[in-house]
Amino acid sequence: MCAHDNTDEADHGYHGYIGNQAGYVRRLKLIEGQARGLQRMVEEEAYCIDILTQVSAMTKALEAVSLGLLSDHMNHCVVSAARESDEAADEKIAEAMKAITRLVKS
Repeated sequence: MCAHDNTDEADHGYHGYIGNQAGYVRRLKLIEGQARGLQRMVEEEAYCIDILTQVSAMTKALEAVSLGLLSDHMNHCVVSAARESDEAADEKIAEAMKAITRLVKS
């Protein structure tokens, strides 16, 4: 499913990231471990710069996941919508632009 509306899988197939799902899950589990490590560092009163270094690494890891998901969305959902109609394509492009704007602002 590409849309987050009431459309079912029969209408749009599957999410664009499904081919990379295992990779995304693996990366997110690593990020989860990084977050627990950061919590532990704060609890153990680690040096500020060491904590900030790990925050930066975690941020980069999340950005990589975001960019991968965005690429999958563009290559699957937006392309599928473009094949459907100009209106559907415009809708998906606008949706993607909103997501990109949120990513850039974060």
